[in-house]
Amino acid sequence: MALLSTVPSEAFAASVNDTLEDERRYVAMLYRHVDKLRDVATQRLARTKLDNASNPSARAERDASATMYRERIRQLEGIDERLCFGRLDMDDGERRYVGRIGLVDEDDQSSLLMDWRAPAARPYYLANAITREGVRRRRQLRMKGRTVTGLDDEILDVESAPPDSTTSLTNEAALMAALTAHRTGRMQDIVATIQAEQDEIIRADINGVLVVQGGPGTGKTAVALHRVAYLLYAHRERLEKRGALILGPNATFLRYISQVLPSLGETGALLCMVGDLYPGVVATGSEPDEVAEIKGRISMVQVMANAVYDRQETPPVKEVLFEGDRLRLTHKLTANAKRLARDTLRPHNEARPYFVREIIEALTNQVASLIGRHLLVDEDIKQIRFDLSRSPEVHRALHELWPILTPEQLLADLYASPERIEAATPDLAPAERELLRRDPSAPWTPGDVPLLDEAAELLGWDDRAERAREAAQWRADLEYAQGVLQILNYEEDEIDEEVLQATALIDASTLADRHDDDGYLSVSERAATDRTWAFGHIVVDEAQELSPMVWRLLMRRSPSRSMTVVGDVAQTSDPSGTTTWGDVFAPYVADRWRLTELTVNYRTPAEVMAVAADVLAAISPELKPPRSARTSGITPWHGQVESYARAVPEAVRAEYAAVGGGQVAVITPTELVHPLGDAIRDATTAEVVVGDGVSLGAGVVVLDVRQAKGLEFDSVLVVDPTGIVSESRRGLSDLYVALTRTTKRLGVLHRGDLPAVLRQLGERDTTDLTVEAAHDRADEGAR
Repeated sequence: MALLSTVPSEAFAASVNDTLEDERRYVAMLYRHVDKLRDVATQRLARTKLDNASNPSARAERDASATMYRERIRQLEGIDERLCFGRLDMDDGERRYVGRIGLVDEDDQSSLLMDWRAPAARPYYLANAITREGVRRRRQLRMKGRTVTGLDDEILDVESAPPDSTTSLTNEAALMAALTAHRTGRMQDIVATIQAEQDEIIRADINGVLVVQGGPGTGKTAVALHRVAYLLYAHRERLEKRGALILGPNATFLRYISQVLPSLGETGALLCMVGDLYPGVVATGSEPDEVAEIKGRISMVQVMANAVYDRQETPPVKEVLFEGDRLRLTHKLTANAKRLARDTLRPHNEARPYFVREIIEALTNQVASLIGRHLLVDEDIKQIRFDLSRSPEVHRALHELWPILTPEQLLADLYASPERIEAATPDLAPAERELLRRDPSAPWTPGDVPLLDEAAELLGWDDRAERAREAAQWRADLEYAQGVLQILNYEEDEIDEEVLQATALIDASTLADRHDDDGYLSVSERAATDRTWAFGHIVVDEAQELSPMVWRLLMRRSPSRSMTVVGDVAQTSDPSGTTTWGDVFAPYVADRWRLTELTVNYRTPAEVMAVAADVLAAISPELKPPRSARTSGITPWHGQVESYARAVPEAVRAEYAAVGGGQVAVITPTELVHPLGDAIRDATTAEVVVGDGVSLGAGVVVLDVRQAKGLEFDSVLVVDPTGIVSESRRGLSDLYVALTRTTKRLGVLHRGDLPAVLRQLGERDTTDLTVEAAHDRADEGAR
């Protein structure tokens, strides 16, 4: 791999009469421009909120304007640092400054700053000494806050390049600086260092399913996030109303990536986990892998349908007491009503009114026969029908025969009843049925979310009562607003003049509407509360971990099938996950999906990847590791110890000192996470955080493999590799993940023999790691 050479900045700048101070002045001007734009947007938002829109159309326009200004403010705040990161000097003398957003001179409409996603900015990422794209020089601006602190220049001169050279890395100086910088607990964008193979994926066509397969450290997540930012820019009209969904594996990961899109000037994407995909349900519970695997099977589609059918009962005889008479609903009668309701092909709750109508009609005929139909006129029949529809006894009977159900109620009732489980799962073995049993008070798990979503599709919702409640609430709000206006008018001389001006043209209806804040919600905020929202584009990270049922849910959210799917089948650890992309997409798009691969590992040094490659070969000989972009000169090591609780804190102290302000991660079997976390806290002055959902800004982080997915650290200590392998069905994949989280240093601590797949690790004398710790309690917990 030939790398571009970096010309010393000062010498080159002097040769062309460019100075660091020139760039500082220019960038300072750009920030003044941004500050002005933000002030203008803030003022316009304030005026919009006081706008007295008098009709629905005007109110909708007001709300859209308010949302636009608020999003603009958030966008400008998000790119406050490193607004401009580079410059292109073209052969024709043109200078193109490249940054996170585009800025235009208001007077002559000339470009002050080119958005990195614009076609004219693409040479910044593609130009090299062989294919210059019309670029004479590429300049990287080094920034601290809003100040330019240095320059790195690359001369792209084909005559100076060796005839047989090939260049695969661009912006070498900036790239290597980013790769070797300390990790901070937040993912940094790669907008200044995007490489050619990454750029191709970022700018790929929006239509269809694009699968990005890449080994650890190849930048899959960063590429996916930059692709979202690019699509929101290039297809603004298409995506601004539907937004984008980014699905991540856990809360820690979402916090880790949360600043990337705002730093790129985009706020129109919803970041969430599988457990967040059913609004109104907090799915934070945990369950054994065996249970999650059953819930993830595609056969659960039929199980949920069976569960719904099981609630549509047809008993041999159902007696209903009405005004002293016992009315009889025979099996034939209820079966006929059920058939008519099902024939509507409507979901359960929406078909219920048809069932109810047939039952009420049958009961009406019985009452009329008991009285004597010949004695009754049409008005009498209508009254009987009305009385039956209001009868509590009839209501109870109807609820037993065809209840109104929520997805939560359906699933909770299913889990709580062995009889209902057996009726819904005829193909499951008795032991698997028992695994589905759950206490009704137990929290929902991520594995429940696609089942709840499936149930929602099967149940539907008869929303007539809900619409009536909304109408009643609106009338109440209107009455309240009328009262407010009366008070304002009555005490006019006591009210601040500005308030009077703001309310002078408001009628009660407008004021009532202002109680509803939905008009001021962003696209992502609205999408987060709407289960049926159809996204303009969906990005799935760690996609190999998703179960078939989760994919079914996601396809409902993406009727256009516009998706970017990133993952690595070699890192699959979830028992419901996949090792073949074709198996995932065949039911939805057949073979109409595209596969692209990232082949360069930017995170993990070559020394570490040599160790991980042996693990990968043990997973599958056909899998090839990505090639590392750099070496570290640091040999990965292993050490055999007697006690993890004593040795790990000592190793953490040594590694923390070695990375000098960077981050150290301890990756361990799940059962050791908290005991080791306690032991490390007792033995070090560094900030230590433990487990999923934590802030990753601390110096030391203790995680299991699943919690560490997608993350990276300066130094990684893998504790008990044998335990990691044995605690899951795909233990070698978990070990592969653990080994490849580091950007610099890797150590492995083990009590027994070292697994054979780690034979390339150098051996370290661990005598100094077995000094007795001060707290035997922590030792006992970790043992």
